[in-house]
Amino acid sequence: MQAALSQIIDRVRDSAARHAPLRICGGGTKDFHGPGAPHHVGERLEMRQLAGIVSYEPSELVVTALAGTPLAELEALLAQHGQSLPFEPPRFARGGAAVGTVGGMVAAGLSGPARASVGAVRDYVLGVEIINGRGELLRFGGQVMKNVAGYDVSRLMAGSWGQLGILTEVSLKVLPVPPAEATLRFDCDQVEALARLNAWGAKPLPLNASCWVEEGGQGRLYVRLRGARAAVDAACRGMGGELQDAPNVPDDWQACRDQRLPWFTQRAPQHALWRLSLPQTAPALVLPAGVAAPLIEWHGGLRWVQAAPEQGAALRQLAAQVGGSASLFVASGAQQNGDGAGFDLGSAALVGIHRRLKDAFDPAGIFNPGRLL
Repeated sequence: MQAALSQIIDRVRDSAARHAPLRICGGGTKDFHGPGAPHHVGERLEMRQLAGIVSYEPSELVVTALAGTPLAELEALLAQHGQSLPFEPPRFARGGAAVGTVGGMVAAGLSGPARASVGAVRDYVLGVEIINGRGELLRFGGQVMKNVAGYDVSRLMAGSWGQLGILTEVSLKVLPVPPAEATLRFDCDQVEALARLNAWGAKPLPLNASCWVEEGGQGRLYVRLRGARAAVDAACRGMGGELQDAPNVPDDWQACRDQRLPWFTQRAPQHALWRLSLPQTAPALVLPAGVAAPLIEWHGGLRWVQAAPEQGAALRQLAAQVGGSASLFVASGAQQNGDGAGFDLGSAALVGIHRRLKDAFDPAGIFNPGRLL
């Protein structure tokens, strides 16, 4: 691994000297995302050679892995010890194979259905090792849960899409798999679903994930409960709904996690997929004419919308009116030439902070240009 690391450092220093952009590549499972996708610029820098589990202490709930380690390999190891990554990172399998990497998981900062209940990727990052734009190998954070050594730069890497540095090693907090799980279904419209979720959120219930979607014209709210057996059983009795006990229910939640539900896969090619991040208490939005009902996750905090590219401005405005934001997650077929911003910070001050961070970590601007902003 030391030889592979040295080669990467040499590539970075050479690219910085030439001001030649680098495209940091892991499994390529998220190439669809961001402005310019899939035509990201830069010389390809392969990271999968930097793979392997550095250390794993099940009793300490901490694992350290090299950035190119396949995410599937890490999750399989954790499963052997009854543990998991509770934030359920989307895997976006390519060609039927799960080839995403640990580094790509952290760099993207994307979380799955349980995010609203258990936290995001960044909440589980304990430490990282990175190569900055000067070709310097830097380490931030550590391998313990109680780490107060200065500013938490390690979590800054989560969701940076490789624009601040090249992740080479990551230390993560993991958790035991909950002993009990159940899924309830409620037939209701979007307004009632949001009202139910807001009411349940004020109660001590073992809510783990939720998904509201229209199926055949009927609105349905699915709620996943996880926790101690007694707590899950009591919630099932008190919340009502219809208990889902079919053997494919866990697979359906995995399909939601990886955007393989019919709602996602049947998206019309002329429509883009928009990601609306809103307060959980935000009401049902009155979407532009012709835009179908959203798919709602995170107890109301995440709303997926399929809409034509020209409706993006209206979606951003709607999200801003309720204190949230809208970002282009997957471009439409007409946008694959790279037009349209992927993420709008909505604030000149925030843009300024991002620019200063970029200048500090990557002064030559060689890492994944245009990938985030």
